[in-house]
Amino acid sequence: MAKYRDNLPQLSGGLFLTDGGIETTLIFHDGLDLPYFAAFDLLKDQSGQAALRRYFTTHATIARDNGRGFILESPTWRASSDWGAKLGYTKADMAEVNKQSIAMLADLRRTLETEQSPMVISGCIGPRGDGYNPGEVMTAEEAQAYHADQINAFAETEADMVTAITTTNVPEAIGVTRAAQAAAMPVVISFTVETDGRLPSGETLKEAVEAVDTATDNGPVYFMINCAHPDHFGQALATGESWVKRIRGLRANASRLSHAELDEAEELDDGNPQEFGEQHSDLHRLLNHLVVMGGCCGTDHRHIEAICHACTTAKAA
Repeated sequence: MAKYRDNLPQLSGGLFLTDGGIETTLIFHDGLDLPYFAAFDLLKDQSGQAALRRYFTTHATIARDNGRGFILESPTWRASSDWGAKLGYTKADMAEVNKQSIAMLADLRRTLETEQSPMVISGCIGPRGDGYNPGEVMTAEEAQAYHADQINAFAETEADMVTAITTTNVPEAIGVTRAAQAAAMPVVISFTVETDGRLPSGETLKEAVEAVDTATDNGPVYFMINCAHPDHFGQALATGESWVKRIRGLRANASRLSHAELDEAEELDDGNPQEFGEQHSDLHRLLNHLVVMGGCCGTDHRHIEAICHACTTAKAA
């Protein structure tokens, strides 16, 4: 049974942390092979499962030791049918993978959670296409049908919510939201933006958030931004417009490079963890409705520690 599905604790305020860039950490720091960036493929054997457990334990422990809540985001960004097929998984296999990933996180939660550090389990949903390029954009109806299998699998587990990470376009966001609504699952939509602050499909964050809310009757419990550096979206959030209050989480890149430049990069750009933490503290101070903070490409536990320390220090001051 899901523990927090009907009462997500992050909605009550206080800083919740989440993990960093799982794929870049596993590839560049742990030396693991992730075809198609598919971290879920590690679940197929004991050594891969152990690597995932170490990764999540490292990040969740930062939250626990600092009395912060934590979002356990499943390693299933690529665990939808099209991507699974590239690796030889059937639809039935993918349903089992998604359920297995949540079972692993539920087991970790039983070990790591404390009263001061509630740990919410989120089923991670990735885009059908590339995370940097929307390619051929589905209709909202097509997106709902495509993502329903993964969301329905999560609904049968202890997952408290689902989060669509690195969403590149509005119709897919609408489709994911409707599929989650049909499954009675709380849903978060996390958009990615280019260096100009616009989605890869061209909309501004304001346009995207307002379009999804209009089409789904304010369906997402909140929105997030991920896979972009704070420099790329900070100005849009600083406007203070009403839509900005719907953005309640950030998972930024360590690098200031564009998506195209990151695609071509052969070495990891992990930026400056201390500066990264300070930028998040500045945003948290400016926008007190931000409640979930973590990292994306190039970030690891150092960046999460820096966010936690900077935000805690700022609050104390």
